Amino acid sequence: MLPWLGVALVVILIDQLSKVAVMRTFEYGRPHWITSFFNLVLVYNQGAAFSFLAAAGGWQRWVFTALGLIAAVVICYLLKRHAGQRLFCTALALILGGALGNVIDRALYGRVVDFLDVHAGQLHWPVFNLADSAITVGAVLLVIDELRRVRGAR
Repeated sequence: MLPWLGVALVVILIDQLSKVAVMRTFEYGRPHWITSFFNLVLVYNQGAAFSFLAAAGGWQRWVFTALGLIAAVVICYLLKRHAGQRLFCTALALILGGALGNVIDRALYGRVVDFLDVHAGQLHWPVFNLADSAITVGAVLLVIDELRRVRGAR
């Protein structure tokens, strides 16, 4: 289980270092153009994905923190039980690191620090961070792992 926790720790460290660098360097809400479809912009999210419940009044901070911690406990249990399944555990480790990266934000700042802005013209994907990216990649790997398992069971 230790190597998988190491992967999660690397995700947390990279996520937190990137957020600190952005908070120290960028002015809130001012985009920094990188390409025609990608900006860096410091924003805060008090809600969950896609700013879900962002304007709920503050209680969501504690609910999402608790959910992140509960998810971390469940993931650690799964990592221990399935430590030999490389793809499955890689996926879980990425999700664990991402979830805890955002939990740390909620604990320290009361909100999640986001800064990656993908767009096409005036259409913008909600701004996200490296923890969100790790969670997304982990989720995709879980789907791939399950599809491989189902195909192998035929």
